[in-house]
Amino acid sequence: MTDRRPATISFGEFVALMATMTALVALSIDMILPALPSIGAALGVQRANDSQLIVSLLFLGFGLGQFFYGPVSENVGRKPAVYIGLALFSAGCLLALLARSFSLMLLGRVLQGVGVGGPRAMTIALVRDKFEGRAMARVMSLVMAVFILVPVIAPSIGQAVLGVAGWRAIFGLYLTLAVVVWVWFGWRQEETLAPERRIPLSAGNIVRGAREVFTNRLAFGYTVAAGLVYGAFIGYLSSVQQILQEQYALGPRFPVYFSTLAIALGGASLCNARLVGRHGMRPLARRALRLVCVVSVVFLVIAASQSGQPPLWTLMAYLLASFFGIGLLFGNLNALAMQPLGHIAGIGAAVVGGSSTLISLALGTLIGQSYDNTVLPLVAGFAVLSGLSMAAVRFAEAGSPSAAVAGIEASARGTIPDA
Repeated sequence: MTDRRPATISFGEFVALMATMTALVALSIDMILPALPSIGAALGVQRANDSQLIVSLLFLGFGLGQFFYGPVSENVGRKPAVYIGLALFSAGCLLALLARSFSLMLLGRVLQGVGVGGPRAMTIALVRDKFEGRAMARVMSLVMAVFILVPVIAPSIGQAVLGVAGWRAIFGLYLTLAVVVWVWFGWRQEETLAPERRIPLSAGNIVRGAREVFTNRLAFGYTVAAGLVYGAFIGYLSSVQQILQEQYALGPRFPVYFSTLAIALGGASLCNARLVGRHGMRPLARRALRLVCVVSVVFLVIAASQSGQPPLWTLMAYLLASFFGIGLLFGNLNALAMQPLGHIAGIGAAVVGGSSTLISLALGTLIGQSYDNTVLPLVAGFAVLSGLSMAAVRFAEAGSPSAAVAGIEASARGTIPDA
C-alpha cells in the first residue's frame, strides 16, 4: 500500500479519524432508534409509521448535502468542506434538541443530514486522494467496518441516555461528538488536495463532473447498484424498531438484537479488508449480491407461509446471512464506483454518494412506509432490490469501454485491475 504524498498523520490514525468522521452518520441514525416512540409521543405524532421520518429525512439531507461538498472541496480544499459540514451538523443538533414540534424536529434532522454529508463525502475524497486500487478498497473496508460496528453499541448508548436524561440529551451528545471531531480533524489531518490540483468553482465544472460520472459506465452502474442495496438497508433501519421492539415484543432487549445484526455487518467488512486483496472487488461484490438475493427469495417464501410472522430465530438467521453479504458490499461498491474518478475525486464522491443515497432514500422509505405489522415488505424489498442491483452490476461490467480504460489506467499506475 503506497501513500502518494508525504503525510504528518500515521496510517493507523488516519484510518481511525476517517472512521470516526464516518461514524457520525451511523450514530446519527442508530443512537436515536430506541427513542423514536418517546419522541413521537412528546411531539404529537399520530401515525406510528410517521416516526420513521426521523430516520429517513436525515438521509434526505445527507444525500442532498453531498452534492454541495464535492465541488466546494475541489475549489477550496477538503478541510474547509469538512468544517462547513460539522458547523451545519451542530446547528441541526441544536434545532432538534430544542424542537417543540414534530416539523421542527424533522427540519433539524434534515439539517443534521446535510451537515454530516460533509465529513462523509470528504472521507471518501480524502481516502481517494491518498490511495488507489485495492489499497483504497482496503482502507474503505476498514473505515466502513467501524461505520457498521458503531450500531453494536449505539442503540445501547441511546437507551441508556434515554433512561437517565431523556431523548433530548441524545442530541446534546451528538453536539459534543461533533466538537471532538472538529478539534481532532483540524489539529491532525493535513490537506490532501494540493493547490495546483484545485478546480475553480463554477457551474460548468460541476455539470462536466456530473456528466462524467453519469456517462462513465463503471461509475454509473456501480452507483446505481449501491443505491439499490442501500435502499433495502434503509428500509430495514426505518422499520427495525417497530419489527423487533413492537411486533416481536422485545422491548428493552431491542438494542441487544440490533447489535447482534450489526456484528454480522461489521464482521463482513473486516473480512472484506482481507479478502479484497486476494480475490478482487468485483468477484466479491457479485458473490455477495447473489447471497443476499437467494436467501431473501427463500425466506420470503418461508415468511409468507407464516403470514409474515415467522419465528424470531428464523428472522434473525435470515438477517444475519443477508447482512453478512451486505457488509461485503458497503466498501466495495463505493470503491468500484470511485475507481475511474480519481482526477475528480471531490465532485466524483459528491455525485456518487449523493446519487446512491437519494436512490436508496426513495426505495428505503417506500419499504419502511409499507410496514404492515409483518416482515413481508422488508424481505420482499431485500429480494427485489438485490436482484436489481445484480442487473446494475452486469450493466456496469458487460463490454464496457470504460472498464477497459480503467484497466489500462490501473496498469499504468502499477496497480492490478480487478477481474
